[in-house]
Amino acid sequence: MSYSDRNRGAKERECEESVLQNSGELESKSVGPNGSITTPQLTIDENLLVDPKQLFIGSKIGEGAHGKVYEGRYGDQIVAIKVLHRGSTSEERAALENRFAREVNMMSRVHHENLVKFIGACKDPLMVIVTELLPGMSLRKYMTSIRPNPLDCQVAINFALDVARAMDCLHANGIIHRDLKPDNLLLTANQKSVKLADFGLAREESVTEMMTAETGTYRWMAPELYSTVTLRQGEKKHYNNKVDVYSFGIVLWELLTNRMPFEGMSNLQAAYAAAFKHERPSLPEDIPPDLAFVIQSCWVEDPNMRPSFSQIIRMLNAFLFTLSPAPPSPSLQEPENAEPEAAATTSNGAITEFSARNRGKFGFLRQLFASKRTKN
Repeated sequence: MSYSDRNRGAKERECEESVLQNSGELESKSVGPNGSITTPQLTIDENLLVDPKQLFIGSKIGEGAHGKVYEGRYGDQIVAIKVLHRGSTSEERAALENRFAREVNMMSRVHHENLVKFIGACKDPLMVIVTELLPGMSLRKYMTSIRPNPLDCQVAINFALDVARAMDCLHANGIIHRDLKPDNLLLTANQKSVKLADFGLAREESVTEMMTAETGTYRWMAPELYSTVTLRQGEKKHYNNKVDVYSFGIVLWELLTNRMPFEGMSNLQAAYAAAFKHERPSLPEDIPPDLAFVIQSCWVEDPNMRPSFSQIIRMLNAFLFTLSPAPPSPSLQEPENAEPEAAATTSNGAITEFSARNRGKFGFLRQLFASKRTKN
């Protein structure tokens, strides 16, 4: 084994140890004057609680790390019922009850057509969150069912817009989702739209809390969520809502390719490749340049250089307009003396061109890609 192989293996082990050490997520905590860590108890408004006597749980339709989801009925309404784990120790129970209260409070205050509708919650005898039941499957299952065929480009962009609008609503309300992936996107009955679900890992940006780095699912997580050094007691992990933008870039790549990101890698290998080797899923040559630019803008290394979701929505709408069969009106046509199309360089060195509508947007990103090419 060469020195470089041994060195790389050591780095990967260091990354794996860090990921495993930090994967047991800490809830919102504060450090007391004597150095002790306390967990403030969160409360749920009584108006958000449902009558458990009117709640009937049916067959299981899903399961995650923190609970199980069942099809059920609340009164005369067919609903989805998420039953959360209680925990086995008093400390674990307190942390899980806090997670439950936080999820309920956030879900109850955000309303959007692309967010799963919150109906109510129940604290006893079980911790339960009741939402609308979408008869369609998850985006993950749907895309797997049609693989290896890709989605129609217009369908993929419409799904991406649904996700971006939902995320824009969350960010406007100061909420970071932190677990954006196709498994948490549910199709409507007509399979023409998707809704974002599962606020289990969501956090309020305004809340000062100690958060471990590893949250969400590794293949979709932003590089800044990883750390080679375990956080010390009382030390905060600094990141912002741009972690969701990175995840969206991976989801958009999936929508356009119908492939699993970082194919052939384990979860930890994918984490190491993205965070420490700066690798990203490869972009097929047939992806339209404007969409390639959106994807690359979302997953650039520097979070501050990633676009906001409102900017992403504008760019995707602009691209969707180009797919329209109707010719542009004379007022939208460029004059004969219009300057040439602006060019940019992708991360793999390929030169791409962008429409006039996108010229001038995110100039700093184009400069970044150009500087990468110069450096290479």
